[in-house]
Amino acid sequence: MDSISSQLASQLSLVSLSGRRRPGPPPLVLVAHGSRDPRALRTVRALLRLVGETRPGVPVHLGHIELNEPLLPDTLAALDARGTASAVLVPLLFGHGFHIKRDIPEAAAGARLRTAVAAPLGPHPLLVEALYDRLVEAGWPAGMPESERRASGVVLAAAGSRDPDSAAGTRRTAQLLADRLGVPVIPAYASAVTPTVRTAARALAARGRHRVAVASCFTAPGRFAAESAASAPWIASAPLGAHPAMARLVLHRYDQALATAATHRASA
Repeated sequence: MDSISSQLASQLSLVSLSGRRRPGPPPLVLVAHGSRDPRALRTVRALLRLVGETRPGVPVHLGHIELNEPLLPDTLAALDARGTASAVLVPLLFGHGFHIKRDIPEAAAGARLRTAVAAPLGPHPLLVEALYDRLVEAGWPAGMPESERRASGVVLAAAGSRDPDSAAGTRRTAQLLADRLGVPVIPAYASAVTPTVRTAARALAARGRHRVAVASCFTAPGRFAAESAASAPWIASAPLGAHPAMARLVLHRYDQALATAATHRASA
């Protein structure tokens, strides 16, 4: 009933007092990296559906940077062919790396329709909420005794980027997660930079933290997520996937991008 009421309210909001249909909100384009693992596409599509269910009035589409279809330029071209005037691109990425700074802006610049590119998903408290829930699902005790807490730690496993802005964002996410858990959290990376998950776990063990969990800061299953989980000394959480906090975070970044674009137009 709540879902039906939400959809009805969304449809009514598109009708003015004169009975004319107002322009709807611009489409939200989820920008996924792409993966050869077939589970990744299924997971991203599940998140896409959850975003649409969370806010039924916003059209949601999918575009990939590489490896999977539809590719982002094709998604934007299809929207343009339908007469769509503008779209908001929300990257399913967690830091300001190469894809955020170059690949996605280049695809947006090549599109005929007007685009706004949202900020990456991290760092943000909603991301930490999803990371925490996945850890609890994997076996992290929600009410951990103090004796166990003093022996525990977490490695935050991320994709990795040589861009210092990306690393700074991952460190901030690690600190937010540490504040939530009450244990040290060390960021580690599956590629490009160090430390690796194994190295970070050894560093925690050297500090007397022998119960080391891996928090997977990945949207979907794939090689990086699998390799990071395999390096876990204790438990490893699943990729974040279609978590409600992830859907809310995607929509939050969408709203932020819309507000920024409106401010720019007003000051132009």
